[in-house]
Amino acid sequence: MTMLITGMGTAVPAGTVSQTAAYEATHQLCCDSDEQRRVMEMIYQGAGVNQRSTVLLEEAVAIQDVVDGFYAPRSHDDDRGPSTRARMEKFEECSLALAMESCETALAHADQDVSEITHLVTVSCSGFHAPGFDIGLIQHLGLSPETQRTHVGFMGCHGSFNGLRVAKSYVEADPKAVVLMCSVELCSLHHHYGWSTEKVIANALFADGSAAVVCRADKTDTNPLQAKFKLIRNGSYLMPDTLNAMSWRIGDHGFEMTLSQKVPGLIEKHLESWMKSFLAKEGLTIGDVKQWAIHPGGPRILDSCLAALDISSDDVAPAREILAQYGNMSSATILFLLNRLQAETRRGPVVAVGFGPGLTIETMLLNSDV
Repeated sequence: MTMLITGMGTAVPAGTVSQTAAYEATHQLCCDSDEQRRVMEMIYQGAGVNQRSTVLLEEAVAIQDVVDGFYAPRSHDDDRGPSTRARMEKFEECSLALAMESCETALAHADQDVSEITHLVTVSCSGFHAPGFDIGLIQHLGLSPETQRTHVGFMGCHGSFNGLRVAKSYVEADPKAVVLMCSVELCSLHHHYGWSTEKVIANALFADGSAAVVCRADKTDTNPLQAKFKLIRNGSYLMPDTLNAMSWRIGDHGFEMTLSQKVPGLIEKHLESWMKSFLAKEGLTIGDVKQWAIHPGGPRILDSCLAALDISSDDVAPAREILAQYGNMSSATILFLLNRLQAETRRGPVVAVGFGPGLTIETMLLNSDV
């Protein structure tokens, strides 16, 4: 049995900062020399990001106030900024409101009665607390107290692929199941102090956002006008000998990402053969795909996918637009991209692709012709 995505919703914080302003406000937190400042400016300019939203910035507050507040100036060379505890307290304070907004939009988009929701799947790799925002969603959305919950945590940018895999398993096991899935990522809470090229790249890319979807079984009594996508198949591939290519670890001063410069080359080496094998299970080829939803981890990631799959630059243009408008919101980003694609007129097979620590490739085959 296939699964229908009947509603989608997205949300970002009200506070938005341009990439230029972000560099101007934060370079003193990272750089100790003019050379480092020049390199950091080049990284920010080349990140493919025009603006980003953060829960740390109220709409009427200047970015400098955030730097002087939550991200205070370095007091000494080894200062690494707020503790992980302080960052997690901020996650607990801010995550629910953003998750609520995306869920309410998705439920309205699906014209879904909340009393029919049977399962809740939540996704995040940027914060943890218990009771979590999943409990908050049940209470504040008015879901049944018997709603079954699953949290997908710390899987990185492809977390929503795994969240949708869980949702698909629920509806395959019970055709009456109606699943609400919500990703919320507050990546701006993990801004890194001090000089590290890899971490400055992460500082230049990541942002805050939430996205939600409503999922149910594809049954004969389902109103076809409700369906946005039909999820046909999930796939996962662990690239050999790539364990240290990407990592996401909990440090004393936030979560720390490492991203090897070898990642684009590894994608070019492995993606095509895996994709051909994945599509062949449904009798499809790369040329049969009508739309590509490739997680915009950064410009070089998109370039490597374009080269590996030999697809048109138009195929990755929506992903570049999402990156430019919102930044990389980790696991929520792919749902922003699918939300953008569902409004387009092209119909047929849609393939979503994401990458995460491992180094892993996550894929979904969807159909927009529903």
